[in-house]
Amino acid sequence: MDTSPDLSRQVANLHVREMAPLLAPVELKQRLPLSPAAARTVTQAREAIRRIRRGEDQRLLVVIGPCSIHDTVAALDYARRLRRLHEELSGQLFIIMRAYLEKPRTTVGWRGLINDPFLDGSFDMSAGLTIARRLLLEINELGLPVATEMLDPISPQYLDDQISLATIGARTTEAQTHRALASGVSMPVGFKNGTDGGIQVAVNACVAAAGQHSFLGIDERGQSAVVKTTGNPDGFVILRGGRHGPNYFPEYVVQAARLMREANVQPAVMVDCSHANAGGDFRRQEAVWHNVLEQAVSAPTPIIGMMVESNLVEGKQPLLADRSKLRYGVSLTDGCVGWETTELLLHEAHLALERAR
Repeated sequence: MDTSPDLSRQVANLHVREMAPLLAPVELKQRLPLSPAAARTVTQAREAIRRIRRGEDQRLLVVIGPCSIHDTVAALDYARRLRRLHEELSGQLFIIMRAYLEKPRTTVGWRGLINDPFLDGSFDMSAGLTIARRLLLEINELGLPVATEMLDPISPQYLDDQISLATIGARTTEAQTHRALASGVSMPVGFKNGTDGGIQVAVNACVAAAGQHSFLGIDERGQSAVVKTTGNPDGFVILRGGRHGPNYFPEYVVQAARLMREANVQPAVMVDCSHANAGGDFRRQEAVWHNVLEQAVSAPTPIIGMMVESNLVEGKQPLLADRSKLRYGVSLTDGCVGWETTELLLHEAHLALERAR
């Protein structure tokens, strides 16, 4: 049988422009090793999240921060401010910084710091992974844990030791690849409901991720490998609304809890105050926050936390050709509430929970 390279070129990689070599995970981790301070932050935060998920810690889990990070200087500025609140309000809230480094796009658009760190379409992913790892290391060394969405099944090998909470987005919760990935990661994982608002897919994802899986991935040396997992028991549901409207009202929380019980999963629900729950308007996050907070303080509830898109400055901005004209601390993707609103929401929640308990 003729298997010459010439024949292969006629049928393979017809739409591939280039394959750029990528450094191995172990190389990046050797360049930017996990420090004792960062390891302590991650270890303690993961355990706290697990306790909250199981109902053993009554604090409200709050994932708050930029929709996506494109400016590491602004991200560290935000982290330093949030670190103060993480400590000050720790009696009633367990605050984690939302540090999203990859962004799913409905059609096309900027895909995040890892994919395109220089905002110019060069897609220097080796640089992106390096910049992302350095940023996460610096945030963790402040004593502030981070949460991020796991979008690409390869990138967690480079960053997993820096992440305290992972999320799987609405577009990928139903994907077998991401359920298998979630079954092997070392931290709790929140699964968002589907883009149509359906909650069952997120419950199914919790069940699937709790089981053992075998899937194709890479090892620390960057070699292809069959990854065999033990299963992750720390999955929970994130309600983020859908095409038919929001789903943060009590009846949806009750429905999510019922579906989880029917699937033999301990009910644990987080509410995303943004996305479809806010109708695409970042300003509505405040109303969602107050509604869910009222649910959390008024009666026993499966609600374990909330998620908010927040930045130094409210709103969003377009990705301009002249990068020097980008406004500091303003999101490039979804609109975010500003820092003043962020502080207000967190202080209000702490006070309301303190009074209720």
